[in-house]
Amino acid sequence: MLTLASKLKRDDGLKGSRTSAAASDSTRRVSVRDRLLVKERRRASFPRRKSRDRGIVQGAMCRPESLASVRQRCLHLPTEVAELEANLPCTCKVHFPDPNKLHCFQLTVTPDEGYYQGGKFQFETEVPDAYNMVPPKVKCLTRIWHPNITETGEICLSLLREHSIDGTGWAPTRTLKDVVWGLNSLFTDLLNFDDPLNIEAAEHHLRDKEDFRSKVEDYIKRYAR
Repeated sequence: MLTLASKLKRDDGLKGSRTSAAASDSTRRVSVRDRLLVKERRRASFPRRKSRDRGIVQGAMCRPESLASVRQRCLHLPTEVAELEANLPCTCKVHFPDPNKLHCFQLTVTPDEGYYQGGKFQFETEVPDAYNMVPPKVKCLTRIWHPNITETGEICLSLLREHSIDGTGWAPTRTLKDVVWGLNSLFTDLLNFDDPLNIEAAEHHLRDKEDFRSKVEDYIKRYAR
């Protein structure tokens, strides 16, 4: 005969077993969830490693792109140098210190008129890897008193600007011939006192043109023979 005490005891046992089973199921579910989370973490970590690997590969792939730029430059230069040498202004001479390196050359400009007549002005030109998407880098090696060239060799010539608001800056359609003709014109047509780089020289010219001429001639005697 089932007494109340035995019934309660049995019910408590059933509840306990249910609770134990529920706890076991909960533990199992938590355990499964934890395993899934671990898997997800591992899975999430793998793409990062792949990303890093991909970054290394991309870094390695940048070199071929750089080499491609160099090859492109090398394809441009022989044709442009030939065109340049065939169309040099009579006041200019080009010299390649290393005939195998057409991307580095020196230009000598000897003006035959104007303030700078009789001087010899040396320019160093380097054609970067990204040419002709970017302009050559040019520096004046001769100390000069000029409104558009500083005494340390920086040059203000719109043609050599990668970005120019007036639309006269560098464009991929321009060539080394344009650069040389532009540098040559800095001593004649493009001599610009209104938009100077060497402000002191421009103000000197505005203040006393004859004294400006005297200083130019003094610089030619000292640095440009």
